[in-house]
Amino acid sequence: MGASSSSEQKVSSEQRELESIAASTGALPMLKKVFSKLVDPQSNALPLNALQQYFHINYKSPVCEAPTKMPGSFPVLLENLGSSIVDLFFFTQKGGLNWVEFVRGYNKCCGRMSASMSFNTLFRLYAATVTKAGLPLKLEFESDDADCKISGSLLANDVTMLLWMCWTMSWDYRTSRNFKAKGKENLCLPDVSHLVLSAVTSCAEAASDLNAWDCDVSALEVELPMGKFLTWAFKTMPSIPDCLTQVVHARLQNVLTSEDETTSSSSSLGNMSSTKSCNSNLLTCGRAWAISLTLRSTISEEILQLCFPSDGDGMDGKLLYQSSLHGRGLNRFWSNIGGYKGPLLMLVSASKEDAHVGSTNVKKWIIVALTENGFENKDLFYGSSGSLYAISPVFHVFPSAGKEKNFVYCHLHPTGKVYERQHKPVGIAFGGTMGNERVFVDEDFARVTIRHHATDKTYQPGALFPDQGFLPVEALISEIEVWGLGGKAAKEVQSSYKKREELFTEQRRKVDLKTFGSWDESPEKMMMDMISDPNAVRREDR
Repeated sequence: MGASSSSEQKVSSEQRELESIAASTGALPMLKKVFSKLVDPQSNALPLNALQQYFHINYKSPVCEAPTKMPGSFPVLLENLGSSIVDLFFFTQKGGLNWVEFVRGYNKCCGRMSASMSFNTLFRLYAATVTKAGLPLKLEFESDDADCKISGSLLANDVTMLLWMCWTMSWDYRTSRNFKAKGKENLCLPDVSHLVLSAVTSCAEAASDLNAWDCDVSALEVELPMGKFLTWAFKTMPSIPDCLTQVVHARLQNVLTSEDETTSSSSSLGNMSSTKSCNSNLLTCGRAWAISLTLRSTISEEILQLCFPSDGDGMDGKLLYQSSLHGRGLNRFWSNIGGYKGPLLMLVSASKEDAHVGSTNVKKWIIVALTENGFENKDLFYGSSGSLYAISPVFHVFPSAGKEKNFVYCHLHPTGKVYERQHKPVGIAFGGTMGNERVFVDEDFARVTIRHHATDKTYQPGALFPDQGFLPVEALISEIEVWGLGGKAAKEVQSSYKKREELFTEQRRKVDLKTFGSWDESPEKMMMDMISDPNAVRREDR
C-alpha cells in the first residue's frame, strides 16, 4: 500500500513538472484538448497512428524559385518528415501515448530551451528524417542527450536540403494558419544558394579557391565540418529552429480545427500570385527569408509576410520605392518614402566590370541596409540600431558593432541659399564617417561607393561582396528598392503626412488678392514698377 502510494506520488510529481514546462509556452490548454479528442477511451492512450496521420506532410509537385533543378531526393525527404517528428519526440513502446508521455514529447521539441539545445534538436530531426528516407549522411551524435556534441560534416546539398526542410515547416505553419478555409497553397521552395554559399565560404577549408561569382552550389562536393557549421548557423540564422515549434503547433491545432482528418495530411494547389510578384523584385522570397532568420523581433514577422501566402495585406503597400518604377534620384526617393516613421529595408543592386585587363565579365551584387528609424533629411549621421547585409551572390549579416552610432545618413540639397562652411555630402550613406562612408549612394542614384570595413565602427566588419579588397569600389546602380516594415500604423501616418503636404503645396500655389488692401500695395504693382523704371529713387515708408 505504501509502495503504491509512493509510486503514485512520483508520477504525480513528474506530471506536474511536465505540465508546468508546457504551461510556460502557453500550449497546455491546447494539449489537453488534443489529447481528449484523440485518446482511446478503452486504453486511455493516444494511438500513434492517429498522431502520425495529423503529422503527415505531403506536398505534391513542389516548385522551386531557383533556376537550378530541385534534387529528386527532396520529395522523398518530405514524405518522411512528419513521421520522423512523431517517432523522434513522441516515441513509445506500447503503441499508444498516455498523457505524461504526450506532454513530455511536446516539451522535447517545443519546450523552452537554450539556443544550442534548439539547434541540436533541429539537426537531430534532420538526421532522423534523412536516415528514414534512406539517404546518406555524415552526422554523429555522442549521446541521446539534448545538448550533446555533434560531429561529422555536411555537404552543400545537405545544407540546401536542411534549409528547404525548415522552409517547408514554416510554410506549413503559415498556410495552415491563413488558409484553413481555402485549402493549402502549393509548396514553393525559395532560392537559398546565397545562404549555401555563405556556409561554404565560412566553413569549408578550400573556400579560398571558390569562385563565388559563378558557382553552381548543387555541384559542390566540399565538406563542411559540423563545428564550424554550427558557429556559422548561430551567427547567421539564429531564429531558424523556431520552424520546428511552428509546425508542431500547426499540426496539433489542425486536430482541433479540421472536421475531416484527411484535409490536414496533404496539400492542394492554390494561388501563387504572392510568390510570383515577390520574385519579380530584388527582394525575392529566398532573400527576405534569409534576412528574417537573422532577426528576433516584430520586424521579422513583417518581412515574413513578404515570403509566405497571407490572408492579410501581404505585399500590398510595403514596397514604398522602386527606382525603375518611381524614377531615380533623391527627390523621387523622398516623394515616396517621406513621412514613413518605421523600420525600412533598402536594397541596392549594382554592377562593376572585372578589373582584369581584357575581361568582359560584369560582376553583379546586392547589398541591403535595415534601419529601424526610417529616413530623415539631416546633414549628419543618426540612428540607434540597424544592420547591413550582403545578400547576393553570398549572404552575410553585419549587425551593430556597438562602438559608434553612424547608422544612417540622408542629406538633400538645402531648399534655400544657406551658407555652409563645410560642404556636406548629398546622398544616402550607412556606416563610416562623413566623407568616408562605408556605403554611399549618390544623389542621382547612379553610383554607389563601397569602402573597406576599417573605416566603419558602427557595423561589424566583413566584405559586402566577394573579393572586395581594401580600396574603395565605385559601381553602377541598376536598381534600388525600399520596403516599409512598420505595418499598418506606419502606413497610415505616412498617408496623413502626404495629404498634409499636398494641402500645403496647393495653398502655396494660390494667391488670394483679397489679402492685399489695394492695387498699390499688391506684389504685382511692385514688380511692374521695378520693371518699368528700375533706377527710380524710392523712399521706404516708415
